[in-house]
Amino acid sequence: MTPQDALDAPSSVPVIAPHGDVDIEALPALQERADSALAEHGALILDAAGISFADSSFLRLVFALHDRGDLRIAAPSPTVRRLLQVVGADTFLNLYATVEAARSGPAA
Repeated sequence: MTPQDALDAPSSVPVIAPHGDVDIEALPALQERADSALAEHGALILDAAGISFADSSFLRLVFALHDRGDLRIAAPSPTVRRLLQVVGADTFLNLYATVEAARSGPAA
């Protein structure tokens, strides 16, 4: 997994788009970028379309980011959507169909 940042103008909500497996091995790089973006902007869009596998370490990160700021999950892949549904997180996390919808969505 290689997290890719697509940061727009400083006033916009940053987007992080991880790809592939998001597991214990890949988590440190993603966590560092997510922590930094959330600390600087108070909000973060996680473009989850490219995630093909996610485990409990991904869930822990998502819950921690949600607790600390405005986390918006955009375009969750079927894998991510199913994981969030299984644990009931789809009922309280901010999920959007697209990155564009997440950008224009209300702040949490």
